[in-house]
Amino acid sequence: MTPHVKQRADAPDDFFEAEAAGLAWLAEATPRGGARIVAVESVSAGRIALEAVHETRPTPEAARRFGAALAATHAAGADAFGAPPAGWHGPVFIGRRQQECTPRDSWGAFYAAQRVLPFARTAVEAGSLTRDELDLVERACGAVASGALDDDAEPARLHGDLWSGNVLVDAGGVVLIDPAAHGGHPETDLAMLQLFGLPFLEEALAGYQDASPLRDGWRDRVPLHQLHPLAVHAAGHGRSYGRALAEAAGQVLRLV
Repeated sequence: MTPHVKQRADAPDDFFEAEAAGLAWLAEATPRGGARIVAVESVSAGRIALEAVHETRPTPEAARRFGAALAATHAAGADAFGAPPAGWHGPVFIGRRQQECTPRDSWGAFYAAQRVLPFARTAVEAGSLTRDELDLVERACGAVASGALDDDAEPARLHGDLWSGNVLVDAGGVVLIDPAAHGGHPETDLAMLQLFGLPFLEEALAGYQDASPLRDGWRDRVPLHQLHPLAVHAAGHGRSYGRALAEAAGQVLRLV
């Protein structure tokens, strides 16, 4: 079967190698009931070859099974919040943007400093976020970094870029591609699914809940966990994401 090949002559050093490391780390959980992960056939500088996925129509049943499998992937864990894929010591990326992965004991300290603020500041430079809105985001991140919204969740093994375009469906169910894998809070992956939509999303969430019930109030915390993807998109995809980021930051401040 002909593999799916991605190539970039201008790829940063270790770009596709980082993708392969993330896929391999997530795939470690698959034999234990975790989500199916696209297989890497080969990887080299500027090129990665992946197994071909022959997509079919999504179904409620596949979505529900995916939710349960995602819970198992998360439960496979990570060494710390912000930990990169095990054994990977190079750069990590979300889309084409590099992001930090420095392990931290506190989820809030990691999330604010490494996942939200760098992209929010880039969004100001890009003209997508105003200075006043950045001040709001920084105040929200100060509250998050203080640990005010930390809980007892252990570091989860996150996909990290879980929007619908990275959730494929074939005859066997859901297959995940193109991660920004790291150790984080499980609600972050779920919040990204809710931000960008997914066919039969409520079925997927129900499947997750059946396998691993979420803490009370998790829907109220969705804006908190959407700060990262909103900041990333504000950095490169326009003013509407900047406004949405500021609105989410205001909701986070109301949580504390």
